[in-house]
Amino acid sequence: MKAREFFGRILWGNIEAGRKALGKWLDQPVDFEDLTGPYPAPRNGRTTINSAARVSGPGTFFRRALRHLSFEPSRCGWWFDRADLPDCLPTEVSVRNVWTTGRIVSNIVLRSGPPHNYVRMVEHIVALKVGLGIDDLNVLTDSGDPPLFAEGSRRLVDAVTSAGIRRLSELPRYVTVKEKVSVISPSGAFLVFEPWQGCDPFLTVDCAIHFENAIGRQRVRFALSRALFERAAVARTNTTAAKKLYCQTIGRIFADIRNLGYTHENILVVGRRRYVNQPRLPHGDKYLEPVWHRAALDLLAAVALVDRGRFVGAITSYKAGHALDVRMITRLYRHELLADVTARILGSGT
Repeated sequence: MKAREFFGRILWGNIEAGRKALGKWLDQPVDFEDLTGPYPAPRNGRTTINSAARVSGPGTFFRRALRHLSFEPSRCGWWFDRADLPDCLPTEVSVRNVWTTGRIVSNIVLRSGPPHNYVRMVEHIVALKVGLGIDDLNVLTDSGDPPLFAEGSRRLVDAVTSAGIRRLSELPRYVTVKEKVSVISPSGAFLVFEPWQGCDPFLTVDCAIHFENAIGRQRVRFALSRALFERAAVARTNTTAAKKLYCQTIGRIFADIRNLGYTHENILVVGRRRYVNQPRLPHGDKYLEPVWHRAALDLLAAVALVDRGRFVGAITSYKAGHALDVRMITRLYRHELLADVTARILGSGT
């Protein structure tokens, strides 16, 4: 396969780094594949929840503090509303409001208005927008530090689904990329977005990771469905024992990496040759928790930053992370590469 054909239009990065990475990606086997779908949301109606739902847990960055999230019905997109900042307006879930993706503790931070109106590590929350097919939701929080759960995002999934997902009378919008585009990091990590084709709406993901530790090489390929997302939502963030120790000792000095909420229950701790605690999502001779976390939570969170409609098409991710994800979505907006395909999708369903 020729690199220029595979990567299409390169929005950021170097074709030579991509060419070297492409060979490694092609040699990496697929551990799990399910391309049956169906798309999580109903074709002809926007969605929200029937009633409010509330979850509580220890803070991600301040473990001794009990944090609360309330999910509330909405009719105008996804928003974070900080109840402790009554003079601040809610922050829309949009790539326009991404403040940082972190360096040591990698996470997506949204901010709007004054500097203190932010919410950290939102990716495990906003992934529900895409994974469950919920177009409109208000997330009321009591701080900028969301709770961290032992079940990954599964408690959030259960709270939202128990509240009930209802279809609204308004029609949804669908968008895709106008052409195949990619971003490539100097290290060889890459993302490729391809346009939607066909009749039915779909989002397919081919996600591969490669770590020089117990995780090793893992790869999943799937068409997103609500059932698949719900199964994958138990996948926790993974980190090394050294980084966990750093965050909870020296890292206490720095507000952006003071991750005191890490425990052996709510994250997967990885050693050089083995896992420190028990991994989840076994498949064959592997535990695919790390790649499912990357594919179903981190990557779909980036897709959720598209505020123009439901994204459809195909995404290939190799060794990428939050910074490269956000760079891709930003470049799509910067170069006006999102096309509205609502008429084609809704027309094909009648």
